Amino acid sequence: MRVLLVNMPWSPIDLPSLALGILKRSVDERVPGASATVLHANLEFTDWITARTGFTADDYEYYALSSYFMGCGDWVFSSALYDDPAWREKEFTETMRTRLNKARMKMSHELHAVVPEFVDEMARRIVAENPDVVGFTSTFQQNTAALAAAKHVKRLAPHIRTVIGGANCDAEQGAALHRNFDFVDFVVRGEGEAAFPQLLTALGEGSDLSKVSGLCRRTEDGESVANAMATSPLPPATILPPDYSGYFERLAASVARNWVEPKLVVEGARGCWWGEKHHCTFCGLNGSFMQFRSKSPDVFYDEIMDLARRHKVLDMYVVDNILDMGYLSTVLPRIIDSGYDLRLHIEIKANMRRNQLRTLSDAGLIYVQPGIESLNNRVLDLMDKGVSGCQNVRMLRDGAETGLSVSWNYLHGFPGESAEDYDGVIGQLAALEHLDPPVDLSARIAIERFSPYFNRPELGFDGLRPEAHYRFTYDLPEAELYDLAYVFEAPERGITEPTVSALNDALALWKKHHADARLTHTDLGSRIVLVSRRRAFPWRTKELTDPFELALFRLLDQPHAPAALLRKAGARVPGHGRTEADVEALLTGWVGEGLVFTDAGQYVHLAPAAVNEDLLRLDFMRHTHAATAPDPDAAHTGAADVDTASGRAPVPA
Repeated sequence: MRVLLVNMPWSPIDLPSLALGILKRSVDERVPGASATVLHANLEFTDWITARTGFTADDYEYYALSSYFMGCGDWVFSSALYDDPAWREKEFTETMRTRLNKARMKMSHELHAVVPEFVDEMARRIVAENPDVVGFTSTFQQNTAALAAAKHVKRLAPHIRTVIGGANCDAEQGAALHRNFDFVDFVVRGEGEAAFPQLLTALGEGSDLSKVSGLCRRTEDGESVANAMATSPLPPATILPPDYSGYFERLAASVARNWVEPKLVVEGARGCWWGEKHHCTFCGLNGSFMQFRSKSPDVFYDEIMDLARRHKVLDMYVVDNILDMGYLSTVLPRIIDSGYDLRLHIEIKANMRRNQLRTLSDAGLIYVQPGIESLNNRVLDLMDKGVSGCQNVRMLRDGAETGLSVSWNYLHGFPGESAEDYDGVIGQLAALEHLDPPVDLSARIAIERFSPYFNRPELGFDGLRPEAHYRFTYDLPEAELYDLAYVFEAPERGITEPTVSALNDALALWKKHHADARLTHTDLGSRIVLVSRRRAFPWRTKELTDPFELALFRLLDQPHAPAALLRKAGARVPGHGRTEADVEALLTGWVGEGLVFTDAGQYVHLAPAAVNEDLLRLDFMRHTHAATAPDPDAAHTGAADVDTASGRAPVPA
């Protein structure tokens, strides 16, 4: 049996498809007499479209990722799905004219007009391969491209079995897709590495398809039937490593080779151990199975090393929704000792401690996504995130100190939030400009299928409708769109425009000034030296020498309330004579100087430890000039940059 697996646009071009890599291995190893190959149609499209338009890497990223919640990428390929190069152009333009600039609008229409030709070419190429089965993966904005290709293949070669699976096919989404598009023979719902080989085996043997969990199939009279989905997730030991044969070779021959640095995609775990206990209210990830399960440390380590050796690629994207904390003491130390200079990207929880972050950094983690979402404790409670605003700020600080790039988003629009929840944070954002800002400005939350906000209207959202882009993309009634859609419209909740504008203005300044901002501290035992270069704070250097203040600052490495600070500092500095009011006054002053962040009655300091030689050089110069009388002839040497009377120096460049 010949199986062709197809990765249509808008799958990212810098990553091979993990889903198809796993399915290829599953077919080759688990289906007797079958072999699978992968067609990287996303790369084919890149070469095809750049030969015809001024399409760029930024354009691809926009349609693949940035425009996801507007559905631009799916609308582009709806013209091929419905055999109409002008499919619902008016509706698209009217809906998007306030959301797209002229260049994006123009490019969307250009793509919409020409992609039917590309899909037709891909379909003819697929048919020429003479497969028995062609399988399409559909995640994010791949749905219309995959459907359009399946339709064209079926038109050209009705005998070829068409199958679609992926995140866009989970649960009721997959059932809706199957019953509304009769050119799709089968839809695989849930974890495909078990169901897909079972389907192929049953097709080869002519056996009963009703036993394939989650499969959507057709009866002899053409009726769509959906088998019951599996009741438990796959054990991690049954999850095969991916086979990426052909991807890197095809990328090397593509114009996209000049656009991206390719990465390997690896998977250690599925599900979310936090979500099993506290499902974040806005999160629709993990669909059918939230249960957390992870591969054994030996298996995961061997997979990572094997992929690195096989493909000679050190950049790796770990797709786990959350890090298995056991890997901190098992997999990561082995990576550190391996001698491989890996560069890893992974999602973590924001309450990880500095020593844990340092382990990540030492193992080659350069990019972490801790799911911060807000810096206010009350809003985080509404999300059921299990962290505080001060813990999230501490995460940003410790990420900077350990050399990790922290990728995060600021979200708003939660039922029950108020302007007061944001006012205190907005007033302190200028103090954070030396830390990694959010990827973009704050966004109102989207209501995602499978999230508590979708499943439990009592949490604040009812009367949900599929987002507008589904209506101008698909020719389906509202009830069918409701089952097909992943993102939904809902009445706006939470803060209103004045607060949103104030928040985004402050975030915009953060992003603008981040590259030039600096705040660090060096603990020299009897004193702590702080160096600052931030637009909102005029001071440049500051020293703490009072034993009680030193104790307080060190305790503020972790979030504390004033009463706890007084008690703990008192144990370290007996006879200090301070009261809780004195501590609060000192903390208020430090907040005003941008040294400390406060939220919900807790405080945490903002200064990463200096990780370069600037402060050591500053300290050396200070002592040198204190011990040596000024030389008038040296007034314009480098040494004269220190004011010996004050012991202060300009901020190092």
